[in-house]
Amino acid sequence: MRLLGLIALLILVLPAHGQEVIVYGGSGSGRGADEFLARADQIDVISPQVYGVDSLGVVTGGVPERLLRESRETNTRLMPLIMNPGFNQAQIHGLLGNLAAQAKTIDFMVKEGVKHGFWGWQFDFENIHSSDRDAFTAFFKAAAAALHLAGMTASVAVVPTNNVAEERGFSRYMQDNWRGNFDMVELAAAGDFISLMTYAQHGGPTAPGPIAGLPWMKEMLDYALSLGIPAGKISLGLPFYSGYWHPDYFSDGMARVRGNEVSFSRASELLKANNVEMIWLPDQGVSYGFWQQYGVFHWVFLENVRSFQAKIDLFHAYPGLRGVSIWVLGAEDPAVWETIRETFH
Repeated sequence: MRLLGLIALLILVLPAHGQEVIVYGGSGSGRGADEFLARADQIDVISPQVYGVDSLGVVTGGVPERLLRESRETNTRLMPLIMNPGFNQAQIHGLLGNLAAQAKTIDFMVKEGVKHGFWGWQFDFENIHSSDRDAFTAFFKAAAAALHLAGMTASVAVVPTNNVAEERGFSRYMQDNWRGNFDMVELAAAGDFISLMTYAQHGGPTAPGPIAGLPWMKEMLDYALSLGIPAGKISLGLPFYSGYWHPDYFSDGMARVRGNEVSFSRASELLKANNVEMIWLPDQGVSYGFWQQYGVFHWVFLENVRSFQAKIDLFHAYPGLRGVSIWVLGAEDPAVWETIRETFH
């Protein structure tokens, strides 16, 4: 009986094939609820961002019944994300300092996963101060051990780093609060894999720039591999979404640039409405365009099938990677699905 149980566990935990496609979304409007069924044959793992936990270990949220049903009907593995809602730093700090709350969270994850037949769970805790790095690692190790005993996978979405930052300023802020809080070696060893989020190179707090420029993606991936993490334990993060930067007036009375995630369709509408001529950056693997509106420039960095193919070419340059983790379903250029089919299926 023990041998049969071990065999069943291995069948469940190991990937069905060498390289898998994980797609975040499927949880509701704006997160691919309507796209999932149409694309399920090209998605190995669907990963909705639907669970949040507070500092006391109380977990809220749930996978919509529709997605539970459709994932079963299409034989798509289901791996929900659990996160600190709003990436609230004080909240995750409280949780990481409370072992009883962590045990409560892990107990919920095990029971919920068994109840609904989850393939696994992924930690998506972000904006953790670097001083909580070891506590976060210990929390994940405890969760991974419990999930493995229950026959589920355990993984972490990792904000990438090359561990280089200025003494003070923006890069130091990012390293101390977003990039420097993941012990990738220990997390990869304790879990089944890490999803290296090699997107959001530029975003809300930055000047306009590529969502995931090829040199930056390569630098982040090279650094992770240089630590000795096996390629088979890394799922490479890819963006479906584009970026739109524009000046805005905020409720605090300040005027500043706002960077937004936008879908391919929304980005295309903006570019068409303003007759923008796109410029391809071959070294970055992305197109950008800008236009003047009320005297100031607006910018779009467009993720489409051409930029996606450039990232797939980079993926091919690293044999043995587990697969790709893509944010977010519903934001994509529809043409990317043929590239996914040709690459992975």
